[in-house]
Amino acid sequence: MQRVRLRYTKRGRLRFTSHRDFQRAFERALRRAEVPMAYSAGFTPHPKVSYANAAPTGTASEAEYLEIALAERRDPEELRASLDASLPPGLDIVDAVEARTPDFAELLNASRWELRLDGVDPAEADRAVGVFLAQETVEVRRQTKKGLRAFDARAAVVSLTALEPQEARQRHIGGSDGPDPTLCAILRLVVRHHTPAVRPDDVLSGLRATADLAPPVPAAVTRLAQGPLDEETGTVNDPFAPDRDAVLAASPTAAGQQAAAAPGITG
Repeated sequence: MQRVRLRYTKRGRLRFTSHRDFQRAFERALRRAEVPMAYSAGFTPHPKVSYANAAPTGTASEAEYLEIALAERRDPEELRASLDASLPPGLDIVDAVEARTPDFAELLNASRWELRLDGVDPAEADRAVGVFLAQETVEVRRQTKKGLRAFDARAAVVSLTALEPQEARQRHIGGSDGPDPTLCAILRLVVRHHTPAVRPDDVLSGLRATADLAPPVPAAVTRLAQGPLDEETGTVNDPFAPDRDAVLAASPTAAGQQAAAAPGITG
């Protein structure tokens, strides 16, 4: 049985699809692409698909991940292209790698986000970021299935920065839904995946509570990356890198190079 890991996106209007909506669309794509899936045992077999840390509904993402198990071997890139062609534009399969390492979900321990705040002055956003980061704790409340829950939104934040006004204007592509389309602040956020999970809207709630930053329209949020956190640099790395390294090390070319580099043995 072969396992393949896939990275997919939620772009444009498709960011409003729920995780369950994506699951249904992906299972239809598996059938259209005639993927030789492995199935679970029991009275109601289902295709072996594992999803990891899906983004909230309404949030765009460039870094969503899943893993599938195949009954027959397939080239990961050919599989990626076939599945991508079977999904609607906006739900795009952008990367694939054969799974060679265990515990993939444990590598997804941080996310990098972009928050576009239409109608907010970048200078005001920068001031609010400074106030937020100066706090030791920032308590926010969120409605959950178990009721209203309070937790610290500050502890999970690795970094939070506001783009310079000129860079924010350059990245503000398209019109604004707010009253003043000339204003747009863009924040970059890196958060650890704690329990309970701290989401971008929790950080926005914290900015409102600590610095009275209240965008006139809902923020446009995009997950840019998800993976292992480099604690020294604060960057979020590629979670497929260990699998790619393992595939490369096991390739015949790599084996030949290692043999050529090994010292000869004389009798």
